[in-house]
Amino acid sequence: MKITFDSQIFTLQQYGGISRYISSLVSHLDEIEGVDANIVAPFYINAYLNKLSKHLVWGIKIPRIPKTGRIFHLCGLFLTRIIISKKKSQIVHETYFCSKPVAPKGVPSVVTVYDMIHELFPSDMVKKPSDWKRIATKRADHIICISESTRKDLLELYGIPEDKVSVVYLGFDALIPLESNVVKRKPYILYVGHRGDYKNFERFLRAYTSSAFLIKDFDVVCFGGGAFLNSEKQLFDELNLLEGQVTHKSGNDAQLAAYYRDAALFVYPSLYEGFGIPPLEAMSLGCPVACSNTSSIPEVVGDAGQYFDPNNIESIQSAMEMVLASGERKTDLINKGYERCNHFTWERCAQETLAVYRALI
Repeated sequence: MKITFDSQIFTLQQYGGISRYISSLVSHLDEIEGVDANIVAPFYINAYLNKLSKHLVWGIKIPRIPKTGRIFHLCGLFLTRIIISKKKSQIVHETYFCSKPVAPKGVPSVVTVYDMIHELFPSDMVKKPSDWKRIATKRADHIICISESTRKDLLELYGIPEDKVSVVYLGFDALIPLESNVVKRKPYILYVGHRGDYKNFERFLRAYTSSAFLIKDFDVVCFGGGAFLNSEKQLFDELNLLEGQVTHKSGNDAQLAAYYRDAALFVYPSLYEGFGIPPLEAMSLGCPVACSNTSSIPEVVGDAGQYFDPNNIESIQSAMEMVLASGERKTDLINKGYERCNHFTWERCAQETLAVYRALI
């Protein structure tokens, strides 16, 4: 079976979750007998493509030049359509949302939907949602959603027929930590990633400061997501946090992995996620997880997390205390976490995606 992935996301992302997903998927499809999968990206800025075998990528890497992204994106897409038409592919998997078809007439197309955050939380987004996502999903022959929660939201918001949408869970790559401890300090609760409104960072912090036990025995480390904003520093002052109680760190995957490994607890307070890789990363490194009971998060975490209502500060506080005050509960979550990680492999993702392709042809 000949499967071609287009250039879109690889001209838009140097690094990022979507391009990592597509790269991993193509790599594992290539390992299946009878499958010829490749990416047509005449021009790309993406770092992950350089790590793939050369026979999987058609195109050249170009430097990221400010204010030229859209030009290279459109040129790459134009050339991609020409090349795909000559390759006689049986399936075209579009890597992002395009207003016009990429696949030649008569060749089935597939598109993946990751979440409906722009539609459900428009006030949190820097950019307004475009109609391209709606157009791309309407004209695609089949849609893959990365969770049942995302599938449900897509069906409700876009009115797409149920039989046109399948769920295929992502795999994940376990991170390899630095051998030595990142830092010798007071035990800490770890928060990873962006801290925008729907990520619910403020309620998490208020839950932390509401507990005399947590404040006394644990600090908070925030990894990634950019330096603290002035509004966040004002919140720290309002909550009477001492200097060093909440710190920001950044670094590469190995440093992040070391923070997971050494944390007393990883907290994931998001109001909404299309899937949610960070809990899996934490669990794979023996870090217990306390997380929201909303959207796709229970699908991913299963029985390996201590759940809370992310809209309720007392619920968040109670969940954190329950894990951190009980060695038995903490050990139970760690053991269940190791087991839960086995459900999300790229091999499984590739096989289930291939089943979608086969059903179309």
